Parts: sequence; structure tokens; C-alpha cells
Amino acid sequence: MSFVPAVPLGGYAGWRLLQATLGAQQAAFAARPDRAAEAAHVRDRIAAVQSAEDLLADRRLLGVALGAFGLEADINARAFLRQVLTGDPGDPAALVNRLADKRYLALNRAFGFGGPGAPRTGEAGFADRLIAAHRERSFAAAVGEQDPALRLALNLRTELPEIAAGQGSENAKWYAVLASPRLRAVFETAFGLPKAFAAIDIDRQLAVMKAKAKAALGTDSVPAIAAERSEALVRLYLLRADAGPPGLRGGDPAAVALQLLGGG
Repeated sequence: MSFVPAVPLGGYAGWRLLQATLGAQQAAFAARPDRAAEAAHVRDRIAAVQSAEDLLADRRLLGVALGAFGLEADINARAFLRQVLTGDPGDPAALVNRLADKRYLALNRAFGFGGPGAPRTGEAGFADRLIAAHRERSFAAAVGEQDPALRLALNLRTELPEIAAGQGSENAKWYAVLASPRLRAVFETAFGLPKAFAAIDIDRQLAVMKAKAKAALGTDSVPAIAAERSEALVRLYLLRADAGPPGLRGGDPAAVALQLLGGG
């Protein structure tokens, strides 16, 4: 029988319980036969992947690679992925740099097919890092099958630090948050922003989001939120998602979260 994450409670109480058992649950999840076979395949094949074409030719490897960055929904978009993987991360005109969602740039840089030098697939520890990232995202997805809001909270703990550690200005990092449907859902719900918020001018969205963050979290710095205030943000999000009015975000928050997750 396959392992199913134990999520007996929803809301912030469910989050606290999940955090208390997270290590043991993730270990049990990783020990599933399908996960073990997946990891063995990555370790056996990844060093031989020397180009984007090599990766695209191995659907199982590609699934792990995309899943490690939360991009599994793109597995059939081969032409698009080829452009993403082979783009020069140092060229501002490259598609991978023009995409608002910076997970694609992170994928590009992780494999190194588009930049100078050899691909990074042969580096010591590359396979283990890829497997660990994929398992973390996959576990969150399994949690999301029972409670979509908890998946979004887990995703925030993974994705927000990645944005915080990236290059670019403070505003650029906020734009990356706004470009991520999953992060946007957490911030908008936590700050009580209505569905119509997403329709206003993007620069106005930035100003409002920073003001709300400053008021609710004591800082409008993405790195500071990621390092010091992520738990407070998760608490705000889950309390509002659990007890907010039906009209918040245009409907039941869990249903909204599920819709966002299904849309990638």
C-alpha cells in the first residue's frame, strides 16, 4: 500500500501538526518503491545527460527535473522547454529571462545547458540535489490532495527562499512573487485582498503588496520575510483561508487553491 501523508486537521492547527511530523512523513514518502526506483533511475542516467535534447529524450528524467521546480505541468511542452533549457541566462533577450515566472530561469541555471562551460549534470551531488527537490515538491503535492491550502503553505517555504536568494532588486523579487500563482494566492489571502486585486495595474499591485507586508509582517523585504517572517505569513494565510468570508478571493479559499494548483 502506498504511503499517504497524514493530514487529520486543516488550517493552522493542521499546519502545526504537519510540521511536527514532517521529517518522519517525508522519510516514509521517500521510501515508497516508486520513489526509490525513480531515484535510482536519476542516479544511473543523469551524468550522461549532456544536452537539452538528452533530457527531453528521457521522459522519466524530465519528469523529475520539472517536478523539482514545480513545473511538472509543462512536461509535454517540448518546444517551449527546449527554448527554456538552451537559452543563455546571461542574455536579457533570451526567452528564459523574459518569462515572469523565475522557476524557468532556475531550471535553466540548474542544468547549465545554455551558458558557458559544461553542463552541471556531472557535478558531484547534482543527482542528490535534484532528487531531494523533487521529493519535497512531490510530498507537498501529496499533501495537497488532502488539503490544498497546506500544499500552498509548504510551497511557500520552498519557493519564497529561492526568490529571496535570487539576483535582482527588491521590486524584482516582488514581481517574481506576483508572477507565481501559488505564492500570489498565499500573499493575497493572507493580506485579505479581493479577487479584483489581480486586475489592477501591476505597479499598483506591487505598492499595495509591499504596504500590506509592512503592516502585517513588519517588513516589505522579500528576503526578510523568507528568513524571519514566513511562519507569520503562513499563519495569516491559513487563518484567513480557514475562517475567511466566502467572498474572499472570489470563493472558498481551499477551492481557489485547488484551482490554482490544477492550473500549474
